[in-house]
Amino acid sequence: MRSSMKAAGAALGVMAVVAGAAASASAAPAADGNDGRVKNVIYLLGDGMGRTHVDAARLRYYGANGKLNMEQMPVVGQNATYAVEKKSGQPGQPDFKPNLVTDSASAATAWSSGVKTYNAAVGVDAKGKVVPTVMELAKNAGYATGNVSTAEITDATPAGQFSHALARGCQGPSYSASSCQDLAITGQALPTTDVRVTPIAKQIARNGTADVILGGGLSRFDAADEDALKAQGYDVLSSPTTQTVATRADLQAAKAQKVFGLFNKGNLTIEKFKRENPAAPQAAEPSLPEMTSKAIDLLKDRSSKGNGFYLQVEGALIDKRSHANDAAQTLEETKAFDDAVKVALDFAKRDGHTLVIVTADHECAGFNIIEKGTFTNAEAAAPPTNNDGGNPANNSATLRTSGNVKDPSRSTGPINGTGAGNVKNFAPATFRTADDPAGVTDASTDASLWLTYLSGNHTGADVPVFGYGPSSEQVSGEIDNTDLFHIVGNALGVTK
Repeated sequence: MRSSMKAAGAALGVMAVVAGAAASASAAPAADGNDGRVKNVIYLLGDGMGRTHVDAARLRYYGANGKLNMEQMPVVGQNATYAVEKKSGQPGQPDFKPNLVTDSASAATAWSSGVKTYNAAVGVDAKGKVVPTVMELAKNAGYATGNVSTAEITDATPAGQFSHALARGCQGPSYSASSCQDLAITGQALPTTDVRVTPIAKQIARNGTADVILGGGLSRFDAADEDALKAQGYDVLSSPTTQTVATRADLQAAKAQKVFGLFNKGNLTIEKFKRENPAAPQAAEPSLPEMTSKAIDLLKDRSSKGNGFYLQVEGALIDKRSHANDAAQTLEETKAFDDAVKVALDFAKRDGHTLVIVTADHECAGFNIIEKGTFTNAEAAAPPTNNDGGNPANNSATLRTSGNVKDPSRSTGPINGTGAGNVKNFAPATFRTADDPAGVTDASTDASLWLTYLSGNHTGADVPVFGYGPSSEQVSGEIDNTDLFHIVGNALGVTK
């Protein structure tokens, strides 16, 4: 049913309670100068970006001896990403039930609120309780705040910082019980005044948690949302009422302290399409580095007489193109995300009081680099042999004495080349790297980077985390995604 302003207004009252809870959970607002603490935090998230995404992008654009910007950050660790089942306790509790592969919503809640939760949950724990986010805490402590994404701004990763929902699909503007309610958690339908079943767009437009909001997803907002944003003093660059998206030029001209700019009705457009179609309307969308730079400028100006700022930046399309097993688009989106990392690092180096964290919510699709000229199990008529004639004790109980032979019907050339027209083709995609001789092209067998996917879904692999600036040493080694909430919150002085 179409949401009503009456329900949204009542939900706003509930959100005020949430904000009050966030304020009570925070430490006292920091004094000007932050008493030696970190002044700003920029948290950059490559959605779906596993270690191989980083490796492949480095080889593609900088060569084997090169480094991405994120790889030049001095502190490196890895981040465990698992979720939990519905109604699970937290780790260490008797009713703890892990789910080894997370989705973006559960992961976003983990680093935003410091709790493990179930897949699809945003800003609530595994038993459905609302939990304050670090962006809410920062806002209540006087920090300027920003949220930037190449996805719909109501999507799981950005939503995790400034909304609370039992189900991530409850985005707006139209909604139904199936997309917003979760009887497995609550036992009965909640009233529409409950923030947890209020569409995420309605929450974003009314709670004021982020001062700067840049991304996609204009179709999730309606005229009432525009009125609510303007009533709070936002410069609304893109009109939900007329569904007119903003452009790069609109963003460049923005000067207000509070800015709401959405540049596509859905997710933003991949960089590869914009590069290849410079006359297309989508080419007027700003890039992730451009949005990051502008967000920093706006937040820096707003916070110049206050505590500082907290900014989250998501490169969302790495994940979305990995789900599609499109290696070319995945590589270019990883490069665009890394260019946004450079923007953040350049600012942090000039500023001297900014913590920069770069990580991912999960790995997507089992992205892998295989040896040039070889093939994957998916291309084979049978998996590799497991028979060891030299030592039969090494043989598996499931004995395969033959195999590892390419099946010509499942391997008809590079998936981005000669085999592109065959829907049954499982061959790798091949790409030239910065080290390849002139004349070597993508989609040829001469290209040295051979890439393949394990599936079209998430995996449970740990993901990399990189740190720069004061307090960055805390991301080194093996950490959990919930640790990131405490690392950021402690750096800003808003958690104890």
